[in-house]
Amino acid sequence: MKTQEIPAENLLSIIEKRDREISELKQQIQWLLAQLRLSKHKQFGASSEQTVVDQLSLLNDSELTADLIAPEPEISQVKSHSRKRTRLTTDKLPENLPIEIIEHILPETECVCPDCCGKMHSMGTDVREEIKLIPAKALIKRHIRHIYSCRNCESTSDYVPMIKADMPEPVIKGGFASPEAIAHIATQKFMMASPLYRQEQEWKQNGIWLSRQTMSNWLIKASEDWLEPIYEEMKRRLCKHDVLHADESTLQVLKEPGKEAQSKSYMWLYRTSGEATNQIVLYEYQPDRRHIHPKNFLEDFSGFIHTDGYEGYHKLPDNIIVIGCLAHARRKFCEALKIIPKDKQADSSAAKGVAYFDKLFYLEKQFSLLSHEKRRQERERLSKPIINELYSWIEHLNALPQTLLGKAVHYSQSQRKYLMGYLLDGRLEISNNRAERSMKTYVIGRKNWLFNNTQNGARASAIYYSIVVTAIENGLNPYEYLTWIFTHAPNIGRPGYVTEIGDFLPGSTKIPQNVYIPKPKGTEPEKYAWEED
Repeated sequence: MKTQEIPAENLLSIIEKRDREISELKQQIQWLLAQLRLSKHKQFGASSEQTVVDQLSLLNDSELTADLIAPEPEISQVKSHSRKRTRLTTDKLPENLPIEIIEHILPETECVCPDCCGKMHSMGTDVREEIKLIPAKALIKRHIRHIYSCRNCESTSDYVPMIKADMPEPVIKGGFASPEAIAHIATQKFMMASPLYRQEQEWKQNGIWLSRQTMSNWLIKASEDWLEPIYEEMKRRLCKHDVLHADESTLQVLKEPGKEAQSKSYMWLYRTSGEATNQIVLYEYQPDRRHIHPKNFLEDFSGFIHTDGYEGYHKLPDNIIVIGCLAHARRKFCEALKIIPKDKQADSSAAKGVAYFDKLFYLEKQFSLLSHEKRRQERERLSKPIINELYSWIEHLNALPQTLLGKAVHYSQSQRKYLMGYLLDGRLEISNNRAERSMKTYVIGRKNWLFNNTQNGARASAIYYSIVVTAIENGLNPYEYLTWIFTHAPNIGRPGYVTEIGDFLPGSTKIPQNVYIPKPKGTEPEKYAWEED
């Protein structure tokens, strides 16, 4: 049997086709291996994206030695080497905690010298301090209002005048909920991320059968009656600021009209920037992610707003200038770096991209103590040339679109206008990490309670998160703050209570001192926003 001869030109065509297929298969294998490495890193590796100091040396560091006003980091001497001082790890206690003194003394009969049998006296003491925590206790507050009448009128007249003693209005009429009880339930759920079914078990341990349905009703009712007006006043004041941050995350609401229980809803976040004297953090529930929601929420706002790369923000009115987040852009280069074998990372394009962003963040840390105008000038002088160099390098970078490096490059190019926006004003920040940190509180809670049952519950959750996180941002104890609100709000305007809604907001002189969190001496300032993991 003779073998069929294939013309040379056809053979070359077949070989070229096979070569293309092999090349495509190799690319697919490389992509799949990259995805596998990234998945393993996300599952088993550290989530930190902190700067590697050596990465800064990949670029010309002449700008890093510029004479800036900000002081150099303090160096603490250790026996054999020196190191930059990190965050304090020493535990500290407030100075105003009450002290319980327990004295340990010998009985009179034992104060005898073992050598000469003479009487011994106290010549000093050893002191050991312990912290004692007292578990929560439940009690019934029974309000007894006395009613007074006239004895003379009782005996001489058909009409007997009566006077009732003053008694404060309850937080929920017809119920037995106290301000303290609702505040406890709210802080446990919205600060400590403890779902209502766990709290139900906690109440049972104290012999109190309080259903999660009752607790849910209390939260929603108190929110609708007393917290919504405070929320609206916070929103009005928020929109008066010139610089804001925004973010959004998913939410599941089981009973939404026209939607399946498994469908996604959204929790939106809007907050003040670091330049604000009193911080305001507001959450808003919406059934979807349409751009109309931030547009409606920010109807009375005009200024700068920090966001991620979501295109919905780019459809905001012209009086709102969107500022991009360089941490997002850096994060994409970090992801591209993680899938590269460690022995090849140092010389990779992904590492060079990360190094560019690290230089920008490093400079931002040096600018932290400058005035707004001086910071803008220094950014124009030092940061802008680095950004221009970054984009010049990106334009000549040959990265395949479907790779992680290609996606990082595409994101930086498509977001260039917004990423460079922070250069416009010294009040602006290099990242949107401030909003992401505030959203993290909600995300942690969501992992525990998983979903909201109704839209009313979702709206109440948004309001409670707003009150709780705003309190924390302003150094207020959320439990004490909510207790104070629920005590005063039903009695607003009455003698001895606050007179208007604005009195409840952070910064108000009406807030009592016990609502503030005591600060131990020597507490180190928080990290810069961009330094967060």
